[in-house]
Amino acid sequence: NGGLEVRQGIISGNPAPATPILEAILNPNPSDGEANVSGNVTLSWEGSSSASSTEVYFGQSNPPPLVGNTTAATYVPAAGLSPSTTYYWRVAAKRGSVTTPSPVWSFFTAAAAPAAHVANSAGLYFVPVTPCRVVDTREAGMGAFGAPALTANVARDFAIPQKTGCGIPANSAAYSLNVTVVPRGGLGYLSIWPAGMARPLVSTLNSVDGRVKANAAIVPAGLTGSISVFATGSTELVLDILGYFIDPAASTQRALAFYPIAPCRLADTRNPDSSLGGPVIAAGSSRDIPVRTSNCGAPANAEAYSINVTVVPLSSLGYLTLWPTGQTRPLVSTLNAGTGAVVANAAIVPAGVNGAISAFVTNQTHLVVDINGYFAPPGAANALRFFPVTPCRLLDTREAADTREAAGEFSGPVLPANRARDWRLPLTNCRFPGTAAGYSLNATVVPANTLGYMTLWPTGSAQPFVSTLNASDDQVVANAAIVLAGTAGGVSSFVTDQTHLILDTNGYFAP
Repeated sequence: NGGLEVRQGIISGNPAPATPILEAILNPNPSDGEANVSGNVTLSWEGSSSASSTEVYFGQSNPPPLVGNTTAATYVPAAGLSPSTTYYWRVAAKRGSVTTPSPVWSFFTAAAAPAAHVANSAGLYFVPVTPCRVVDTREAGMGAFGAPALTANVARDFAIPQKTGCGIPANSAAYSLNVTVVPRGGLGYLSIWPAGMARPLVSTLNSVDGRVKANAAIVPAGLTGSISVFATGSTELVLDILGYFIDPAASTQRALAFYPIAPCRLADTRNPDSSLGGPVIAAGSSRDIPVRTSNCGAPANAEAYSINVTVVPLSSLGYLTLWPTGQTRPLVSTLNAGTGAVVANAAIVPAGVNGAISAFVTNQTHLVVDINGYFAPPGAANALRFFPVTPCRLLDTREAADTREAAGEFSGPVLPANRARDWRLPLTNCRFPGTAAGYSLNATVVPANTLGYMTLWPTGSAQPFVSTLNASDDQVVANAAIVLAGTAGGVSSFVTDQTHLILDTNGYFAP
Protein backbone atom coordinates (compact mmCIF):
# COMPACT_ATOMS: atom_id res chain seq x y z
CA ASN A 1 0.00 0.00 0.00
CA GLY A 2 2.89 2.31 -0.64
CA GLY A 3 3.85 2.57 3.03
CA LEU A 4 0.44 3.83 4.19
CA GLU A 5 -1.77 1.75 6.42
CA VAL A 6 -5.48 1.65 5.62
CA ARG A 7 -7.77 1.22 8.61
CA GLN A 8 -11.54 1.27 8.33
CA GLY A 9 -11.43 3.43 5.25
CA ILE A 10 -9.09 6.01 6.79
CA ILE A 11 -5.62 6.48 5.39
CA SER A 12 -3.15 6.80 8.19
CA GLY A 13 0.05 8.73 7.84
CA ASN A 14 0.00 12.46 6.95
CA PRO A 15 -3.38 13.95 8.02
CA ALA A 16 -5.66 15.53 5.39
CA PRO A 17 -5.46 19.35 5.36
CA ALA A 18 -8.17 21.08 7.45
CA THR A 19 -10.73 23.30 5.69
CA PRO A 20 -9.46 26.89 6.15
CA ILE A 21 -11.42 29.16 8.46
CA LEU A 22 -12.76 32.24 6.62
CA GLU A 23 -12.25 35.30 8.76
CA ALA A 24 -15.11 37.79 8.99
CA ILE A 25 -14.66 40.91 6.83
CA LEU A 26 -14.14 44.02 8.94
CA ASN A 27 -13.72 47.82 8.77
CA PRO A 28 -16.31 48.81 6.17
CA ASN A 29 -15.91 52.15 4.43
CA PRO A 30 -18.29 54.02 4.54
CA SER A 31 -18.76 53.00 8.15
CA ASP A 32 -22.11 51.70 9.34
CA GLY A 33 -24.58 54.59 9.76
CA GLU A 34 -22.29 57.18 8.15
CA ALA A 35 -24.03 60.29 6.74
CA ASN A 36 -23.11 62.85 4.06
CA VAL A 37 -21.58 60.13 1.87
CA SER A 38 -20.68 61.15 -1.68
CA GLY A 39 -22.91 59.93 -4.49
CA ASN A 40 -19.76 58.64 -6.24
CA VAL A 41 -18.53 56.58 -3.29
CA THR A 42 -16.26 53.52 -3.59
CA LEU A 43 -17.11 50.78 -1.08
CA SER A 44 -14.08 49.19 0.60
CA TRP A 45 -13.34 46.76 3.42
CA GLU A 46 -10.59 44.79 5.12
CA GLY A 47 -10.45 41.55 3.14
CA SER A 48 -10.30 37.99 4.44
CA SER A 49 -6.82 36.56 3.81
CA SER A 50 -8.10 33.02 3.21
CA ALA A 51 -10.95 33.98 0.87
CA SER A 52 -10.72 33.33 -2.86
CA SER A 53 -13.31 36.00 -3.68
CA THR A 54 -15.88 38.28 -2.07
CA GLU A 55 -19.59 38.55 -2.85
CA VAL A 56 -20.99 42.10 -2.74
CA TYR A 57 -24.60 42.87 -1.81
CA PHE A 58 -25.80 46.46 -2.34
CA GLY A 59 -29.02 48.45 -2.79
CA GLN A 60 -31.80 50.50 -1.20
CA SER A 61 -33.59 47.46 0.26
CA ASN A 62 -32.67 45.61 3.46
CA PRO A 63 -31.34 42.98 3.00
CA PRO A 64 -29.63 44.21 -0.18
CA PRO A 65 -29.42 42.12 -3.37
CA LEU A 66 -26.29 40.41 -4.71
CA VAL A 67 -24.63 42.73 -7.24
CA GLY A 68 -21.20 41.20 -7.89
CA ASN A 69 -18.26 38.98 -6.98
CA THR A 70 -14.74 40.39 -6.74
CA THR A 71 -11.22 39.40 -5.76
CA ALA A 72 -10.49 43.00 -4.73
CA ALA A 73 -11.43 44.67 -1.46
CA THR A 74 -13.37 47.45 -3.18
CA TYR A 75 -16.57 47.84 -5.17
CA VAL A 76 -17.84 50.83 -7.18
CA PRO A 77 -21.64 51.06 -7.63
CA ALA A 78 -22.64 51.01 -11.28
CA ALA A 79 -24.01 54.59 -11.31
CA GLY A 80 -23.95 57.73 -9.21
CA LEU A 81 -26.12 57.34 -6.13
CA SER A 82 -29.25 59.37 -5.45
CA PRO A 83 -28.86 62.23 -2.94
CA SER A 84 -30.39 62.07 0.55
CA THR A 85 -30.96 58.31 0.30
CA THR A 86 -30.21 55.36 2.61
CA TYR A 87 -28.21 52.51 1.02
CA TYR A 88 -27.57 49.06 2.51
CA TRP A 89 -24.60 46.78 1.82
CA ARG A 90 -22.72 43.75 3.05
CA VAL A 91 -19.95 41.51 1.77
CA ALA A 92 -19.32 37.78 2.13
CA ALA A 93 -15.91 36.09 2.07
CA LYS A 94 -16.08 33.01 -0.17
CA ARG A 95 -13.86 29.96 -0.67
CA GLY A 96 -15.31 26.94 -2.44
CA SER A 97 -18.68 26.17 -0.85
CA VAL A 98 -17.83 28.04 2.36
CA THR A 99 -19.14 31.60 2.84
CA THR A 100 -18.73 33.99 5.76
CA PRO A 101 -21.08 37.00 5.47
CA SER A 102 -20.61 40.33 7.19
CA PRO A 103 -23.43 42.18 8.96
CA VAL A 104 -25.64 44.48 6.86
CA TRP A 105 -24.25 48.02 6.96
CA SER A 106 -25.93 51.24 5.85
CA PHE A 107 -25.01 54.82 4.95
CA PHE A 108 -26.88 57.99 3.97
CA THR A 109 -25.88 60.01 0.90
CA ALA A 110 -25.41 63.77 1.02
CA ALA A 111 -28.16 66.11 -0.11
CA ALA A 112 -27.93 67.35 -3.67
CA ALA A 113 -25.65 70.35 -3.96
CA PRO A 114 -26.97 73.26 -6.01
CA ALA A 115 -26.08 73.08 -9.65
CA ALA A 116 -24.18 75.82 -11.35
CA HIS A 117 -26.45 78.58 -12.55
CA VAL A 118 -28.36 77.49 -15.61
CA ALA A 119 -27.42 80.69 -17.37
CA ASN A 120 -24.41 82.82 -16.46
CA SER A 121 -23.55 84.45 -13.15
CA ALA A 122 -25.63 87.50 -14.10
CA GLY A 123 -28.87 85.59 -13.44
CA LEU A 124 -32.14 85.39 -15.36
CA TYR A 125 -35.01 87.71 -16.21
CA PHE A 126 -38.66 86.72 -16.76
CA VAL A 127 -40.72 86.81 -19.94
CA PRO A 128 -44.49 86.41 -19.33
CA VAL A 129 -46.67 84.69 -21.93
CA THR A 130 -50.39 84.30 -22.31
CA PRO A 131 -51.12 81.15 -20.25
CA CYS A 132 -50.77 78.19 -22.62
CA ARG A 133 -51.36 74.44 -22.31
CA VAL A 134 -48.11 72.54 -22.93
CA VAL A 135 -48.91 68.98 -21.82
CA ASP A 136 -52.15 67.05 -21.40
CA THR A 137 -51.79 63.28 -21.22
CA ARG A 138 -55.58 62.90 -21.47
CA GLU A 139 -55.36 63.97 -25.11
CA ALA A 140 -54.47 61.45 -27.81
CA GLY A 141 -53.66 64.03 -30.49
CA MET A 142 -50.81 65.90 -28.80
CA GLY A 143 -47.95 63.58 -29.74
CA ALA A 144 -45.11 63.67 -27.25
CA PHE A 145 -47.10 66.13 -25.14
CA GLY A 146 -50.22 63.97 -24.83
CA ALA A 147 -51.30 60.41 -24.08
CA PRO A 148 -50.58 58.04 -22.49
CA ALA A 149 -50.85 58.76 -18.77
CA LEU A 150 -47.72 58.72 -16.61
CA THR A 151 -46.74 55.21 -15.53
CA ALA A 152 -46.13 54.71 -11.82
CA ASN A 153 -42.45 55.01 -10.84
CA VAL A 154 -41.29 55.76 -14.39
CA ALA A 155 -39.90 59.19 -15.33
CA ARG A 156 -40.99 60.94 -18.53
CA ASP A 157 -39.35 63.93 -20.25
CA PHE A 158 -41.08 66.86 -21.97
CA ALA A 159 -39.15 69.19 -24.30
CA ILE A 160 -41.08 72.38 -23.53
CA PRO A 161 -39.64 74.55 -26.36
CA GLN A 162 -40.74 71.96 -28.93
CA LYS A 163 -44.42 72.46 -28.09
CA THR A 164 -45.88 74.49 -30.92
CA GLY A 165 -48.24 77.36 -30.23
CA CYS A 166 -46.85 78.49 -26.86
CA GLY A 167 -43.86 80.44 -28.20
CA ILE A 168 -41.22 79.20 -25.76
CA PRO A 169 -37.68 79.70 -27.14
CA ALA A 170 -35.05 76.96 -27.15
CA ASN A 171 -32.67 79.00 -24.98
CA SER A 172 -35.12 79.27 -22.07
CA ALA A 173 -33.33 78.54 -18.78
CA ALA A 174 -36.36 77.91 -16.55
CA TYR A 175 -40.15 77.80 -16.77
CA SER A 176 -43.06 79.10 -14.71
CA LEU A 177 -45.58 76.25 -14.80
CA ASN A 178 -48.89 75.22 -13.34
CA VAL A 179 -48.93 71.47 -12.70
CA THR A 180 -52.20 69.52 -12.41
CA VAL A 181 -52.61 65.80 -11.75
CA VAL A 182 -55.68 63.64 -12.38
CA PRO A 183 -54.63 60.46 -10.55
CA ARG A 184 -55.96 56.99 -11.29
CA GLY A 185 -55.74 56.18 -7.58
CA GLY A 186 -53.72 57.43 -4.66
CA LEU A 187 -50.67 59.45 -5.69
CA GLY A 188 -47.98 59.66 -3.03
CA TYR A 189 -46.09 62.42 -4.77
CA LEU A 190 -44.99 63.87 -8.09
CA SER A 191 -41.57 65.43 -8.72
CA ILE A 192 -40.34 67.69 -11.54
CA TRP A 193 -36.67 68.51 -12.23
CA PRO A 194 -34.30 69.43 -15.09
CA ALA A 195 -33.93 66.57 -17.58
CA GLY A 196 -30.53 64.92 -17.65
CA MET A 197 -29.95 65.19 -13.89
CA ALA A 198 -30.43 62.49 -11.27
CA ARG A 199 -33.90 62.62 -9.74
CA PRO A 200 -33.61 64.77 -6.59
CA LEU A 201 -35.27 64.09 -3.24
CA VAL A 202 -37.99 66.72 -3.62
CA SER A 203 -41.71 66.72 -4.38
CA THR A 204 -43.90 69.11 -6.35
CA LEU A 205 -47.35 68.00 -5.19
CA ASN A 206 -49.23 65.18 -3.45
CA SER A 207 -52.64 63.58 -3.93
CA VAL A 208 -52.80 60.74 -1.42
CA ASP A 209 -56.60 60.60 -1.69
CA GLY A 210 -56.50 60.57 -5.51
CA ARG A 211 -58.24 63.89 -6.13
CA VAL A 212 -57.42 66.37 -8.90
CA LYS A 213 -54.77 68.76 -7.56
CA ALA A 214 -52.66 71.60 -8.94
CA ASN A 215 -49.52 73.41 -7.87
CA ALA A 216 -47.30 76.10 -9.35
CA ALA A 217 -43.63 75.40 -10.01
CA ILE A 218 -40.57 77.21 -11.31
CA VAL A 219 -38.54 74.46 -13.00
CA PRO A 220 -35.01 74.86 -14.43
CA ALA A 221 -34.60 73.65 -18.01
CA GLY A 222 -32.45 70.57 -18.56
CA LEU A 223 -31.04 68.86 -21.63
CA THR A 224 -32.61 70.17 -24.87
CA GLY A 225 -34.73 72.47 -22.70
CA SER A 226 -36.57 69.45 -21.28
CA ILE A 227 -37.97 68.73 -17.84
CA SER A 228 -38.44 65.31 -16.24
CA VAL A 229 -41.57 64.22 -14.36
CA PHE A 230 -41.86 61.26 -11.95
CA ALA A 231 -44.99 60.07 -10.15
CA THR A 232 -45.33 57.31 -7.57
CA GLY A 233 -48.73 56.31 -8.97
CA SER A 234 -50.30 56.28 -12.42
CA THR A 235 -51.76 59.69 -13.20
CA GLU A 236 -52.81 62.00 -15.99
CA LEU A 237 -50.66 65.15 -16.15
CA VAL A 238 -51.56 68.65 -17.31
CA LEU A 239 -48.88 71.36 -17.62
CA ASP A 240 -49.73 74.99 -18.37
CA ILE A 241 -46.97 77.56 -18.90
CA LEU A 242 -47.17 81.15 -17.67
CA GLY A 243 -43.75 82.38 -18.77
CA TYR A 244 -40.07 81.56 -18.92
CA PHE A 245 -36.78 82.82 -17.50
CA ILE A 246 -33.93 83.69 -19.83
CA ASP A 247 -30.37 85.02 -19.86
CA PRO A 248 -30.88 88.65 -20.96
CA ALA A 249 -27.51 88.64 -22.74
CA ALA A 250 -28.70 85.85 -25.04
CA SER A 251 -32.15 87.17 -25.85
CA THR A 252 -33.87 89.96 -27.74
CA GLN A 253 -37.07 89.42 -25.74
CA ARG A 254 -38.38 92.12 -23.39
CA ALA A 255 -37.33 90.40 -20.16
CA LEU A 256 -38.37 91.58 -16.71
CA ALA A 257 -36.74 91.78 -13.29
CA PHE A 258 -38.51 90.71 -10.11
CA TYR A 259 -39.42 93.39 -7.58
CA PRO A 260 -40.49 92.05 -4.17
CA ILE A 261 -43.07 93.75 -2.00
CA ALA A 262 -44.21 92.97 1.53
CA PRO A 263 -46.84 90.18 1.40
CA CYS A 264 -50.18 91.96 1.10
CA ARG A 265 -53.85 90.98 0.77
CA LEU A 266 -54.96 92.24 -2.62
CA ALA A 267 -58.59 91.10 -2.84
CA ASP A 268 -61.09 89.14 -0.73
CA THR A 269 -64.66 88.57 -1.89
CA ARG A 270 -65.71 87.70 1.67
CA ASN A 271 -65.42 91.42 2.45
CA PRO A 272 -68.19 93.96 1.72
CA ASP A 273 -68.96 94.57 -1.94
CA SER A 274 -66.30 96.56 -3.81
CA SER A 275 -63.93 96.21 -6.76
CA LEU A 276 -61.55 94.22 -4.52
CA GLY A 277 -64.20 92.71 -2.27
CA GLY A 278 -67.55 90.97 -2.54
CA PRO A 279 -69.86 89.67 -3.69
CA VAL A 280 -69.13 85.97 -4.07
CA ILE A 281 -68.21 85.02 -7.67
CA ALA A 282 -71.12 83.29 -9.41
CA ALA A 283 -70.79 79.91 -11.13
CA GLY A 284 -69.61 80.12 -14.74
CA SER A 285 -68.72 83.80 -14.50
CA SER A 286 -65.61 86.00 -14.58
CA ARG A 287 -64.42 88.84 -12.34
CA ASP A 288 -61.75 91.43 -13.12
CA ILE A 289 -59.33 92.26 -10.29
CA PRO A 290 -57.93 95.83 -10.61
CA VAL A 291 -54.56 95.14 -9.01
CA ARG A 292 -53.21 98.68 -9.30
CA THR A 293 -56.11 100.17 -7.33
CA SER A 294 -55.18 98.21 -4.20
CA ASN A 295 -52.95 99.59 -1.47
CA CYS A 296 -50.37 96.81 -1.98
CA GLY A 297 -48.01 98.93 -4.08
CA ALA A 298 -48.00 97.33 -7.54
CA PRO A 299 -46.88 100.15 -9.88
CA ALA A 300 -48.18 101.11 -13.31
CA ASN A 301 -45.18 99.55 -15.08
CA ALA A 302 -45.72 96.10 -13.56
CA GLU A 303 -46.17 93.60 -16.40
CA ALA A 304 -46.82 90.47 -14.32
CA TYR A 305 -47.62 89.68 -10.69
CA SER A 306 -46.45 87.02 -8.25
CA ILE A 307 -49.60 86.12 -6.32
CA ASN A 308 -51.17 83.46 -4.13
CA VAL A 309 -54.82 82.75 -4.85
CA THR A 310 -57.18 80.92 -2.46
CA VAL A 311 -60.71 79.71 -3.15
CA VAL A 312 -63.38 79.16 -0.49
CA PRO A 313 -66.03 77.27 -2.49
CA LEU A 314 -69.68 77.17 -1.45
CA SER A 315 -69.73 73.59 -2.80
CA SER A 316 -67.57 71.71 -5.30
CA LEU A 317 -65.40 73.85 -7.61
CA GLY A 318 -64.36 72.30 -10.93
CA TYR A 319 -61.58 74.79 -11.61
CA LEU A 320 -60.42 78.41 -11.46
CA THR A 321 -58.55 80.15 -14.27
CA LEU A 322 -56.53 83.39 -14.04
CA TRP A 323 -55.36 85.36 -17.09
CA PRO A 324 -54.61 88.95 -18.24
CA THR A 325 -57.73 91.11 -18.46
CA GLY A 326 -58.68 92.01 -22.03
CA GLN A 327 -57.49 88.76 -23.57
CA THR A 328 -59.62 85.77 -24.50
CA ARG A 329 -59.86 83.32 -21.61
CA PRO A 330 -57.26 80.63 -22.33
CA LEU A 331 -57.76 76.87 -22.07
CA VAL A 332 -55.78 76.53 -18.83
CA SER A 333 -56.59 76.14 -15.15
CA THR A 334 -54.99 77.58 -12.01
CA LEU A 335 -56.46 75.32 -9.32
CA ASN A 336 -59.16 72.73 -8.59
CA ALA A 337 -61.33 72.13 -5.52
CA GLY A 338 -63.50 69.17 -6.44
CA THR A 339 -64.35 68.31 -2.84
CA GLY A 340 -65.25 71.88 -1.89
CA ALA A 341 -62.21 72.25 0.40
CA VAL A 342 -60.38 75.57 0.79
CA VAL A 343 -57.50 75.40 -1.74
CA ALA A 344 -54.62 77.76 -2.51
CA ASN A 345 -52.12 77.96 -5.36
CA ALA A 346 -49.36 80.34 -6.36
CA ALA A 347 -49.26 81.88 -9.83
CA ILE A 348 -47.34 84.37 -11.94
CA VAL A 349 -50.03 86.17 -13.95
CA PRO A 350 -49.35 88.75 -16.71
CA ALA A 351 -51.00 92.14 -16.26
CA GLY A 352 -53.84 92.93 -18.65
CA VAL A 353 -55.78 96.09 -19.53
CA ASN A 354 -55.11 98.78 -16.89
CA GLY A 355 -52.96 96.28 -15.03
CA ALA A 356 -55.92 94.05 -14.15
CA ILE A 357 -56.16 90.26 -14.07
CA SER A 358 -59.32 88.21 -14.63
CA ALA A 359 -60.66 85.18 -12.77
CA PHE A 360 -63.16 82.58 -14.02
CA VAL A 361 -64.76 79.91 -11.85
CA THR A 362 -66.90 76.94 -12.86
CA ASN A 363 -68.83 77.04 -9.58
CA GLN A 364 -69.79 79.62 -6.96
CA THR A 365 -66.85 80.49 -4.73
CA HIS A 366 -65.18 83.19 -2.69
CA LEU A 367 -61.77 84.29 -3.89
CA VAL A 368 -58.80 85.59 -1.87
CA VAL A 369 -55.72 87.01 -3.62
CA ASP A 370 -52.41 87.88 -1.92
CA ILE A 371 -49.41 89.46 -3.67
CA ASN A 372 -45.69 89.24 -2.86
CA GLY A 373 -44.06 90.95 -5.83
CA TYR A 374 -44.21 91.92 -9.48
CA PHE A 375 -42.15 91.75 -12.67
CA ALA A 376 -41.20 94.99 -14.43
CA PRO A 377 -38.38 96.35 -16.63
CA PRO A 378 -34.98 96.15 -14.93
CA GLY A 379 -32.98 99.14 -13.79
CA ALA A 380 -34.98 100.41 -10.81
CA ALA A 381 -34.08 99.99 -7.13
CA ASN A 382 -34.59 96.52 -5.58
CA ALA A 383 -34.58 94.73 -8.95
CA LEU A 384 -33.76 91.03 -8.58
CA ARG A 385 -32.76 88.27 -11.00
CA PHE A 386 -33.52 84.58 -10.71
CA PHE A 387 -30.79 81.96 -10.21
CA PRO A 388 -32.14 78.40 -10.75
CA VAL A 389 -30.43 75.53 -8.94
CA THR A 390 -30.81 71.78 -8.80
CA PRO A 391 -34.00 71.14 -6.77
CA CYS A 392 -32.94 70.57 -3.17
CA ARG A 393 -34.65 69.66 0.13
CA LEU A 394 -34.20 72.40 2.73
CA LEU A 395 -35.98 70.96 5.75
CA ASP A 396 -38.30 68.18 6.90
CA THR A 397 -39.77 68.19 10.40
CA ARG A 398 -40.72 64.51 10.05
CA GLU A 399 -37.07 63.71 10.65
CA ALA A 400 -36.61 63.01 14.35
CA ALA A 401 -32.94 63.95 14.25
CA ASP A 402 -31.16 65.53 11.32
CA THR A 403 -27.58 64.30 11.21
CA ARG A 404 -26.92 66.22 7.98
CA GLU A 405 -27.45 69.68 9.45
CA ALA A 406 -25.99 71.49 12.45
CA ALA A 407 -27.94 70.98 15.67
CA GLY A 408 -30.91 69.43 13.87
CA GLU A 409 -32.14 72.91 12.99
CA PHE A 410 -33.97 71.72 9.89
CA SER A 411 -35.66 68.62 11.27
CA GLY A 412 -38.30 67.93 13.94
CA PRO A 413 -40.16 68.36 16.14
CA VAL A 414 -43.60 68.75 14.59
CA LEU A 415 -44.77 72.37 14.39
CA PRO A 416 -47.21 73.14 17.25
CA ALA A 417 -50.49 75.00 16.72
CA ASN A 418 -50.45 78.81 16.69
CA ARG A 419 -46.69 79.05 16.86
CA ALA A 420 -44.05 80.53 14.56
CA ARG A 421 -40.65 79.00 13.81
CA ASP A 422 -37.66 80.59 12.08
CA TRP A 423 -35.58 78.80 9.46
CA ARG A 424 -32.05 80.09 8.70
CA LEU A 425 -32.03 78.76 5.15
CA PRO A 426 -28.45 79.81 4.25
CA LEU A 427 -27.24 77.19 6.77
CA THR A 428 -28.86 74.26 4.96
CA ASN A 429 -26.98 71.90 2.67
CA CYS A 430 -28.57 73.69 -0.29
CA ARG A 431 -25.95 76.42 0.20
CA PHE A 432 -27.52 79.72 -0.77
CA PRO A 433 -24.99 82.53 -1.35
CA GLY A 434 -24.87 85.58 0.87
CA THR A 435 -26.39 87.64 -1.94
CA ALA A 436 -29.68 85.69 -1.91
CA ALA A 437 -32.50 88.16 -1.28
CA GLY A 438 -35.38 85.72 -1.72
CA TYR A 439 -36.18 82.08 -2.39
CA SER A 440 -38.33 80.09 -4.78
CA LEU A 441 -39.83 77.42 -2.51
CA ASN A 442 -42.22 74.50 -2.52
CA ALA A 443 -43.93 74.05 0.85
CA THR A 444 -45.64 70.79 1.85
CA VAL A 445 -47.63 70.23 5.04
CA VAL A 446 -48.50 66.89 6.62
CA PRO A 447 -51.11 67.94 9.20
CA ALA A 448 -52.06 65.94 12.28
CA ASN A 449 -55.69 66.94 11.71
CA THR A 450 -57.29 70.02 10.19
CA LEU A 451 -54.89 72.86 9.32
CA GLY A 452 -56.59 76.22 8.96
CA TYR A 453 -53.67 77.86 7.19
CA MET A 454 -49.91 78.28 7.05
CA THR A 455 -48.04 81.51 6.33
CA LEU A 456 -44.42 82.04 5.22
CA TRP A 457 -42.69 85.44 5.45
CA PRO A 458 -39.22 87.03 5.93
CA THR A 459 -37.80 86.47 9.42
CA GLY A 460 -37.63 89.68 11.43
CA SER A 461 -40.71 91.24 9.81
CA ALA A 462 -44.14 91.30 11.41
CA GLN A 463 -46.30 88.35 10.43
CA PRO A 464 -48.40 89.56 7.48
CA PHE A 465 -52.14 89.09 7.06
CA VAL A 466 -51.78 86.57 4.23
CA SER A 467 -51.75 82.78 3.86
CA THR A 468 -49.55 80.41 1.88
CA LEU A 469 -51.70 77.27 1.92
CA ASN A 470 -54.65 75.58 3.61
CA ALA A 471 -55.37 71.96 4.58
CA SER A 472 -58.83 72.07 6.10
CA ASP A 473 -59.50 68.49 4.97
CA ASP A 474 -56.52 66.96 6.85
CA GLN A 475 -54.74 66.03 3.61
CA VAL A 476 -51.08 66.40 2.60
CA VAL A 477 -50.99 69.70 0.67
CA ALA A 478 -48.23 71.53 -1.24
CA ASN A 479 -47.93 75.04 -2.65
CA ALA A 480 -45.20 77.07 -4.28
CA ALA A 481 -44.09 80.39 -2.80
CA ILE A 482 -41.63 83.19 -3.48
CA VAL A 483 -40.45 84.38 -0.05
CA LEU A 484 -37.97 87.16 0.73
CA ALA A 485 -34.94 86.47 2.89
CA GLY A 486 -35.21 88.13 6.29
CA THR A 487 -32.85 88.42 9.26
CA ALA A 488 -29.80 86.13 8.76
CA GLY A 489 -31.37 85.09 5.44
CA GLY A 490 -34.20 83.44 7.33
CA VAL A 491 -37.81 82.58 6.53
CA SER A 492 -40.48 82.24 9.23
CA SER A 493 -43.50 79.94 9.27
CA PHE A 494 -46.74 80.08 11.24
CA VAL A 495 -49.38 77.35 11.42
CA THR A 496 -52.81 77.48 13.00
CA ASP A 497 -52.74 73.76 13.83
CA GLN A 498 -50.16 71.05 14.48
CA THR A 499 -48.42 69.92 11.30
CA HIS A 500 -45.18 68.70 9.81
CA LEU A 501 -43.54 71.01 7.27
CA ILE A 502 -41.30 70.22 4.30
CA LEU A 503 -39.55 72.94 2.27
CA ASP A 504 -37.83 72.33 -1.09
CA THR A 505 -36.15 74.91 -3.31
CA ASN A 506 -35.45 75.29 -7.01
CA GLY A 507 -33.68 78.65 -7.00
CA TYR A 508 -33.16 82.03 -5.41
CA PHE A 509 -33.47 85.72 -6.29
CA ALA A 510 -30.55 88.12 -5.95
CA PRO A 511 -29.49 91.56 -7.30
